Amino acid sequence: MTRLDPLTKLIEQLQRLPGIGAKGAQRLAFHILKTPREDADRLCEAIREVKDRITYCSICSNITDVDPCHYCTHPSRDHRLICVVEEPQNVSAIEKTGDFKGTYQVLMGALSPLHGIGPDDLKIKNLLARVHNGHVDEVILATNPNVEGEATAIYLAKLLKPLGVRVTRIAMGVPVGSELDYADEVTMHKAMEGRREL
Repeated sequence: MTRLDPLTKLIEQLQRLPGIGAKGAQRLAFHILKTPREDADRLCEAIREVKDRITYCSICSNITDVDPCHYCTHPSRDHRLICVVEEPQNVSAIEKTGDFKGTYQVLMGALSPLHGIGPDDLKIKNLLARVHNGHVDEVILATNPNVEGEATAIYLAKLLKPLGVRVTRIAMGVPVGSELDYADEVTMHKAMEGRREL
């Protein structure tokens, strides 16, 4: 087995990141090589710290450095209102609007039979347990407006409605086929504002 030089090794590792091709990885590697040692050390430390300290909230499954997370424990949040999203980055997209004051449930994906992702692979049990406790008035389904997101929303609505909770779906201000983390604040605001009953 041939031993790779450190620069080639760095390029290969950077290329494994989503959205980074061979040329992008090479540009990043040469940028890191040219930056002062302190900057490279800070980048390494930030990566190590994320891997060591970030975990998932035991209540909502969002990423956090304290468990339970800030959204689940903050007294100003409306705990009778749960917004269901697919991934942790979707929470950031909704929080950017500054309008939503409820709590979250992160599913960690969406139903996708083609990719082998079924209900047991998502954090649906956590959501149902929270609703069963009886202190939830409304569940907003803010899954992505694509085939998998729609299928997940319909599936969740069928599970939640018999529990006597109001189930709403975000409006389609977010373009169909896109993902929530790419939506701007105005689009996200309109989508939350125009949610509808399922």
